Amino acid sequence: MKIALIGASGFVGAAVLNETLQRGHQVTAIVRHPEKLLQHVNLTPQKADAYDVASIAQAVTGHDAVVHAFNPGWGTPDIRERFIQGTRAIFDGVKQADVKRLLVIGGAGSLYVAPGLQLIDTPEFPAEYKEGAEGARQALNLIREETALDWTFLSPPALLQPGERTGKFRIGGDQLLMSGDHPASISVADLAVAIVDELEQPQHLRQRFTVSY
Repeated sequence: MKIALIGASGFVGAAVLNETLQRGHQVTAIVRHPEKLLQHVNLTPQKADAYDVASIAQAVTGHDAVVHAFNPGWGTPDIRERFIQGTRAIFDGVKQADVKRLLVIGGAGSLYVAPGLQLIDTPEFPAEYKEGAEGARQALNLIREETALDWTFLSPPALLQPGERTGKFRIGGDQLLMSGDHPASISVADLAVAIVDELEQPQHLRQRFTVSY
């Protein structure tokens, strides 16, 4: 496949980049600083502005699928607004480029822990992550309104960590996956496996899903 990866230098994006290249896909890595990426025969670094529709459209034209791994950065003061702004531009840019397949990587905050109660709305949710998580929740609400795209939204589990690639995990839907009494986890390498699996053999078209050990 020819895959456009937005946010390829981030924590999740870098893992997705590694996984896609290992599987032999052609990847256009869309980042702010393409000069920082390692060279690879199947990798095309591309500078683009995630907040600019025309810039995104130009960068993703001609691809089979787009992966939205964009994050404004957890230190960004207006992270919620920036996340929503970038997400809208990416959605519009992908549609303008006439690419149908879009996979969005969101957060765990919008997963349900009880009927009608999402993780972000619980008292235990960390305050320092709430604004970013709200931006990701709004991105999910936005993508659910899309009718022109063959979209998928992936929420990682509550604990996303560095670690080994095992290729083994379980798949869930809208509910937060647990490990006994505690929220479940996954390595970012195995999250990337789930992402590329979904690109290669779509199982969740116009759906949200989650994964964990």
